Amino acid sequence: MLLIYLILGIIQGFTEPIPVSSSGHLVIFQNLFDVEALNDLNFAIFSNFGSLIAIIIVFRKDIAKLFMDFINYIKTRDKQYKSGFRYVLLVALATIPAGVVGLLFNDFIENHLSNVKYVGVSLLITALFLFLIRKLKGKKDDSHITVADAIQVGLFQVVALFPGISRSGATLVGGMFAGLKRETAFKFSFMLYIPISIATMILGVSDVASTGIEMDLLAGYIIGAIAACVVTFFATKWFQGVMLKGKLIYFVYYCLIAGTLVILFL
Repeated sequence: MLLIYLILGIIQGFTEPIPVSSSGHLVIFQNLFDVEALNDLNFAIFSNFGSLIAIIIVFRKDIAKLFMDFINYIKTRDKQYKSGFRYVLLVALATIPAGVVGLLFNDFIENHLSNVKYVGVSLLITALFLFLIRKLKGKKDDSHITVADAIQVGLFQVVALFPGISRSGATLVGGMFAGLKRETAFKFSFMLYIPISIATMILGVSDVASTGIEMDLLAGYIIGAIAACVVTFFATKWFQGVMLKGKLIYFVYYCLIAGTLVILFL
């Protein structure tokens, strides 16, 4: 049983940061294998927490600087901290659309749109949009992100609530269409991941609190979380290199093949 949680943690860790949809792959594995852990909300919370910790570690310097700039600007109104303060506000603004839609329609999405065929179609849609941005470079850096850009990326993140649509892929597409540089779009995408992931975990923990945790499964949860954390860290660093080199075509091929196979055979 522990081996199953380890494998699932690795899968979660690898698919979370790259543009192939971790939620979509969960639905696919649920159809391929009769594994109880795939439907375990507690495990999902633990493994997602592992991925969140990894993302925070990867971007720890950026997060620390943004936090200090935000606080210092509020205290001093010094212009040297304004860009960081503004960036935090843009992240908050871009988070709102997915937060609102998620709260209102999350149950509907999970109950009616988690069909594996929908996931297959969503993977094909992901492939199409990644294909469209594969050669875009953009010119805007962090200081040139506008309110309109943030809202656009936020609206693309809403689309990622549907299983099979990658969150990182959707936000990268939104950012690249807005004219952001690759590194700028990459960073902004993962800055958005942090508040959304924290909010999702808080909601999940409240559900778990009412049902409790079976102590004999706790070791599996912890192993899965550690595996997800370690693999997410290295997968994010790897994907960053792929993104900056403009090699998104690899993910286009994968989503195209995976989506086609899901539609035809599942």
